[in-house]
Amino acid sequence: MPSFATEVKNELARLNYEDSCCRTAELAALLRMGATMTFGLRHTFGLNFTSKNAAVARKTLMLLKSEGGDIHTEITVSRSRQLNKNNNYTVKVIPSPNVAQLLQRLGFLHDDSLNMDSDMGLLRKSCCRIAYLRGAFQGGGSVNKPESAYHLELVTGSFGLGNLLYRLLKRMGFPVGFVDRKADYIVYLKEGDAVIDFLAMIQADKAVEAFEIARNVKEVRAQVNRLVNCETANLQKAVDAAGRQIAAIRLLKAQGLLEKLPKKIKKTAQLRLENPDITLTELAAMLGVSKSGISHRLRKIQELAANIKQ
Repeated sequence: MPSFATEVKNELARLNYEDSCCRTAELAALLRMGATMTFGLRHTFGLNFTSKNAAVARKTLMLLKSEGGDIHTEITVSRSRQLNKNNNYTVKVIPSPNVAQLLQRLGFLHDDSLNMDSDMGLLRKSCCRIAYLRGAFQGGGSVNKPESAYHLELVTGSFGLGNLLYRLLKRMGFPVGFVDRKADYIVYLKEGDAVIDFLAMIQADKAVEAFEIARNVKEVRAQVNRLVNCETANLQKAVDAAGRQIAAIRLLKAQGLLEKLPKKIKKTAQLRLENPDITLTELAAMLGVSKSGISHRLRKIQELAANIKQ
């Protein structure tokens, strides 16, 4: 069964856009997160993009094709030797002179020099910034399932790219964090609203719905637990109070004082002894008096027993 993060990526990979600027921004982020540069004869460039998600690999291939230009691509699948690990899908752009034009459009190449980190030139428009983050999530993102603790992260091996993603999210008002973990740089969100807002922004609508449902379930469960805990606490108080009342009545009985009590208090004591498990409300109903009246009589019994102990 695919993980929740895989399902989110599959959903995003099915999205299509009319604006070419957004397609370019998304492709740039995907390649930044998961591609390596290759070199051919006569100083030609190529690309290898690798993903464990077949839908993301297909999306990358489609976006490469949409950029136009006479480039040659191929896709390969390699099985992981590790148990229960996903296949690796590699989209290859074969080195050729035309690839340089693609790299220039993506902002990876300026005046025959490689631009290794900054894609700010692609991010002037709001829609392109969102598309870029969508591509970054598909290329190196993960998110916990809604039933778990809230946590979403973007993982890259480049400090420059990690810092760009961090500043981009910070500028958008997200409570974002940025840390390094071994050889990787992690840009993360861990507040529930922030995770949901991010997924909504990149148009992962089914994921947002799953989070909202899970959050509602969590809130209902918490409310039920509070009510149960409150009910349990009240029940425990009632049981403890009944125990003290019965102990006081038995002490008066042992001292021969029960028969000397006023008629109403004596009857209350006898009923309490005969019905140790009933509530004050039920006891009051049996005697035809108010709950406060019963409470007053039982307090009187406990006061008399306390005087004996002294």
